[in-house]
Amino acid sequence: MEVVSCSHSRLAFHQTPSSAWWFRGNGLGPGHAKLTRPRRSAILCLGTGAASNPGDSGKVQASRGFYVSDVDAALRGIPTKAGEIEKMIIPGLPEGPESSVISTGFWEWKPKLTVYYEKSGMENSKAPSVLFLPGFGVGTFHYEKQLKDLGRDYKVWTMDFLGQGMSLPREDPTPNNTVEELGEDAFWGFGQELQPWAEELVYSIDLWRDQVQHFIEEVIREPVFIVGNSLGGFVALYLAASSPHLVKGVTLLNATPFWGFLPNPARSPWLSKIFPWAGTFPLPSFVRKLTETLWQKISDPRSIQGILKQVYADHSTNVDNVFSRIIETTQHPAAAASFASIMCAPMGQISFEEALSR
Repeated sequence: MEVVSCSHSRLAFHQTPSSAWWFRGNGLGPGHAKLTRPRRSAILCLGTGAASNPGDSGKVQASRGFYVSDVDAALRGIPTKAGEIEKMIIPGLPEGPESSVISTGFWEWKPKLTVYYEKSGMENSKAPSVLFLPGFGVGTFHYEKQLKDLGRDYKVWTMDFLGQGMSLPREDPTPNNTVEELGEDAFWGFGQELQPWAEELVYSIDLWRDQVQHFIEEVIREPVFIVGNSLGGFVALYLAASSPHLVKGVTLLNATPFWGFLPNPARSPWLSKIFPWAGTFPLPSFVRKLTETLWQKISDPRSIQGILKQVYADHSTNVDNVFSRIIETTQHPAAAASFASIMCAPMGQISFEEALSR
């Protein structure tokens, strides 16, 4: 299996078999990735963006176990200071009659836990399947261009993680809602009663790993190439390390290297008992008050707009659809409690580094 990792502040060269496929970007982020065959044995992944660290420019860091070659040639022409980077005109992916049609669906994984997904290129029956996993706070809508473009030649899938996007619950996990202190009667997840389907529910990295695994087994029904952005990159690598028979290759687009702060119960059962709450429902009263303060700030359209300006290096890029879809998600009655569950969920059973080493 190949793993191609791209980060803002690191150059990585990975040995890749000549028959493997990889996603070749032009340094412009997931909106402009192309699937192609490598022409050389060394792959260079260089990410650019507002998060770049000028102090790391010119340095090459190779992860243990990967082959590094042609360093001097690769570094020629790369700016050593952030101010030297020129603004580029970014052409959009082709639109029109040749674009692949996107279809949507809902998959009920477990009772009351329904996953929203999109797909394209299903008529390419003999083509490989490619699964895109989104980052935190976004969803399938972030990959609209990839589905339209790559769906012309491949079978392409993407989904919303449970607790995010259109995979939020359709009913209140704690229906006895008494959250007047939040000032919003429509909020779900803050009541005292607990629905049977929500017992032990926590929106964690382990839940999302299991979600993707069963989606591949039950919906796609064949091994896939996985492309993960940010949080989706961690989930992609986690799944590849846990179920390598389901994954033909992994491409990481600025993957987050960690997720969660509390100890994992399976890995540290005694240590995890020290913490009174780890993202399960119903949410304790002290969490409700903290959620009220944070959610008002985070869900404010001005805050979301500011975050998008940070993560999109080219501010001329039209992100109206991304912005409106994020706003739509924050208005869901389950969004605030789901966010609290995500933020307080435990770490995964294995770390990013452990998954990478496998």
